[in-house]
Amino acid sequence: MNRPASAAPAFMRSAAVWIAAAILLIIAPLLFSSASSITIMNQMAITIVFALAYNMLLGQGGMLSFGHAVYMGLGGFFVMHLLNYLDTWDIHLPLPLLPIFGGLFGMGIAMIIGSFSTRNAGTVFAMISLGVGELVAACSIIITAFFGGEEGVTGDRTWNTSFFGIEWLTQIEVYYLIAFWTFIAALGMYLFSRTPLGRMANAVRDNPERAEFLGYSARWVRYGSFVASGFFAGIAGALFGINFEILTEENLNAVQSGSVLLIAFLGGIGFFAGPIIGAIVFTLLQTVMSLYTEIWALYLGALFVAVVMFAPQGLTGIIAMHAIPWKLGRIGTLAVPYVTTVLPGVVAALAGCALVEMLFHVRHASPGDHAMHLYFIEVDSHSPIPWLISAAIMAIGIYFVRRGGPELVHVWHEANKLPETKLGGQK
Repeated sequence: MNRPASAAPAFMRSAAVWIAAAILLIIAPLLFSSASSITIMNQMAITIVFALAYNMLLGQGGMLSFGHAVYMGLGGFFVMHLLNYLDTWDIHLPLPLLPIFGGLFGMGIAMIIGSFSTRNAGTVFAMISLGVGELVAACSIIITAFFGGEEGVTGDRTWNTSFFGIEWLTQIEVYYLIAFWTFIAALGMYLFSRTPLGRMANAVRDNPERAEFLGYSARWVRYGSFVASGFFAGIAGALFGINFEILTEENLNAVQSGSVLLIAFLGGIGFFAGPIIGAIVFTLLQTVMSLYTEIWALYLGALFVAVVMFAPQGLTGIIAMHAIPWKLGRIGTLAVPYVTTVLPGVVAALAGCALVEMLFHVRHASPGDHAMHLYFIEVDSHSPIPWLISAAIMAIGIYFVRRGGPELVHVWHEANKLPETKLGGQK
């Protein structure tokens, strides 16, 4: 009788989170109504589905894949061909149903490749996934009948795909379709992680020998997770095709596979919400920051290295670290150390970025072009004044970080110290 009572609050909290997520997806276009914002949100939602599908392998199953973009890309290519066949054969099929076909195609490919790649985990699986990814990427240039060569395959989502009068002509219509499937796919992957197979995937990840001793086949557990991940990756590919109406070799090559690996680690592979946060941050850096600087990839790489070195649990892990101080009511004690230490560190990092931007402008700008915009301020990159100011701000920020670091560590340990319990009348 106690178990259902204790499980009820946890279920209510989970339900509240999913309801809040659904409401946020519904009202997001009202908060950011510009066409560019909706385009970014579409890309963000697609990346979330793909990152969550990848995390089913790495985070839940412990399978490091260097070629998971194959299943996303093949699912998208299949949907593009399906769109074209619907137009040729004059068959009416509602557009919201097409992601299912992309998922099924990705799952079918995963069933074939997983039959031999999931026999082992670790380095063997990683190398097989890399080989398969390179093989499919090479085939995308050779087999033009399916992949379209270097030009890729295009489709028109407006032909024979109307749904209750919706012709899918505007980005807002496509957004709600993608948002619907993002919610359904994310919920499906969350529920999968709560199934016996999903929980056994965690056990196989942590200790495959013990799972075998208990009577579970580590290979078939990995295979089940791999096939499920391929299904949701195929859905992500279908959504990509519906949104951009084109699939090319770039959607299934090693760069795409490496990007989702970076996203998962950036957000935190140990948390279900980790890939979601990683996908949001990555998409914002890729779309918004690229509008202001040509070397946005450098900052993304630096952020990734910093997260791996200093926060291996990812950005979500940094947030989760504050759970104990919050429960103990000591979160407020961290405010002053954060302001005196973390804030100067951020300022120092921004000053360092300013130095990098000026160096890039000096090396790559056309002759005679000395003016550049730096944090919305026009400066002369060839003048020593901006260089000296940026270097001074960076040095001052580093000084405050080094001076306040020990105090921050001390306050952090005090905020996380659990209260002492009394045993036998003594503390």
